[in-house]
Amino acid sequence: MKYLLIFVAAILLASCVETEREVQEPVQEEPTEPIESSEDRSQAEDDESPEEEVSSTNELGLEETADHIVTLLRDQDMEALAGFVHPTKGVRFSPYGHIKVDEDKVLTTEQLDEFWTDETVYHWGYFDGSGEPIEKTFRDYYNRFVYDHDYANAEETAVNERLGDGMMIDNSDEIYPDADVVDYYFSGFEEEYDGMDWRSLRIVLEEQDEKWYLVGIIHDEWTI
Repeated sequence: MKYLLIFVAAILLASCVETEREVQEPVQEEPTEPIESSEDRSQAEDDESPEEEVSSTNELGLEETADHIVTLLRDQDMEALAGFVHPTKGVRFSPYGHIKVDEDKVLTTEQLDEFWTDETVYHWGYFDGSGEPIEKTFRDYYNRFVYDHDYANAEETAVNERLGDGMMIDNSDEIYPDADVVDYYFSGFEEEYDGMDWRSLRIVLEEQDEKWYLVGIIHDEWTI
């Protein structure tokens, strides 16, 4: 009986010790990741977007750059277009396929956006046929001699090839010997004119420091 009481006491003592060990043993918690708020994610995207935009612009090829410029012309986004204008040569506007260096107007990067809202009438050359001076605001000149048709959806495009056929001599190779020209062309609009109402917008680009810059915008059409 004595030994039985000792055995029971030993079992109870061991049980108490084990219970105390379980209570004292600390619980190991799993580490948690900090929760990123939508504001943090938005800020991170804003920080990255300017670099990505600059990088993508610099990586555009010749035809991609020309397409992008025509899209900006369609959207009348002169501020963005100014970023493509050659930093030292500016961009020359030619109303017809024969470029006249002494008459065609050249705008700098800074002037391009300013002229869009300028109501001043400027001299841009002379009308073919009549010889009358082309006296227009920049916006009016744009509507007649730049984006007079939807060139972003041109019927045909070509690189370093004049698609339109007229009496006026194309001297773009002479004026822009280091440039490439992308032609956006419509063969005509009214059947009665038998193709003599064709139109082209020609984007002249020069490469510098692995980026294509706009140096000329040539409007081309049938001339006498």
